[in-house]
Amino acid sequence: MKFIHAADIHLDSPITGLESYEGAPVEEAREASRKAFINLVDLAVSEKVDFVLIAGDLFDGDWKDYNTGLFLAAQTARLKDEGVPAFIVSGNHDAASRITKHLRMPDNVKFFSSSAPETVMLEGLGIALHGQGYSSRAVSDDLSADYPQALPNYFNIGLLHTSLDGRPGHERYAPSTPAGLLSKGYDYWALGHVHASEVVRKAPWIVFPGNIQGRNIRETGPKGCTLVKVDDDGVVDAGHRDLDVFRWAFLNVDGSEAKDFDDLCDLISRKLAAAWRDNSRMPLAVRLEVVGAPGKDVPEDPERLRNELRSLAYQAGEGGIWLEKIHFSGDEPAVFTSSGGQAVSVLLETIE
Repeated sequence: MKFIHAADIHLDSPITGLESYEGAPVEEAREASRKAFINLVDLAVSEKVDFVLIAGDLFDGDWKDYNTGLFLAAQTARLKDEGVPAFIVSGNHDAASRITKHLRMPDNVKFFSSSAPETVMLEGLGIALHGQGYSSRAVSDDLSADYPQALPNYFNIGLLHTSLDGRPGHERYAPSTPAGLLSKGYDYWALGHVHASEVVRKAPWIVFPGNIQGRNIRETGPKGCTLVKVDDDGVVDAGHRDLDVFRWAFLNVDGSEAKDFDDLCDLISRKLAAAWRDNSRMPLAVRLEVVGAPGKDVPEDPERLRNELRSLAYQAGEGGIWLEKIHFSGDEPAVFTSSGGQAVSVLLETIE
């Protein structure tokens, strides 16, 4: 038996930080969450999973228009055609009180109640699913406290959107504890809310799959879901599967290693090309930090300097790398000597 555990889809959520200059992949960024969700459905079909779980924040808030719902209906209909049900709890972004537009979804889609825990039995698989969504955005109670105890002779899964015992960068919604979750006796806790993939513990399993698509520079690295395989003895594998179509990365360069601006450009270009390869040649938005002065011959015109580096990125990634922001930093403002001999001072966050 196999299932997909995903969370924090944030369907039609904007990707920020790439609209400030010509050639930035704005359209690609706008479509990223949809393409990542299509990849999720493709994975479910190719792996012939038995069901899909979404642990909150399927939506980023109320739909801007009905196109969001139409897209979801079309993709979940693909799952229905393959006999794959989808089970969903709401989270803080798509709490019941925040969503005012609705469309009828295919009958393979089940949204858990936001007023009390529900249990769904998948008798043919021996699965008991327990879940509850958010009725409002700011849930301060531990929702898991009211979840039922595990049902005997079933593989029990808890579906919950929670900050658990706290994670950096995430508000404390529906806080819970590993000990509290374990007290329910479930075999697998499918959590959402934290955008970084994390296996909190194994056997019994407590897992955050992370979000399926990074949306800004704070969400770097591969993004996707967890593919879980179960046999008669329990979970035999729970592995991350990449779904994202657009990726974010930090890149640090030691400018003091360069003797002049041309040398610095060569150094940056090599590091950018390596980062692109390391990220499977996926479209990549990079925040570049140059630490220390590279020496001399820096262009005097900040506009030219900015676009020289953007051009480097474009070439290094064969058109697939964009600079989200460029930092020059150090103990003191970096002071370079221009080709004309004048001092050029570049402060932290001068180039954006």
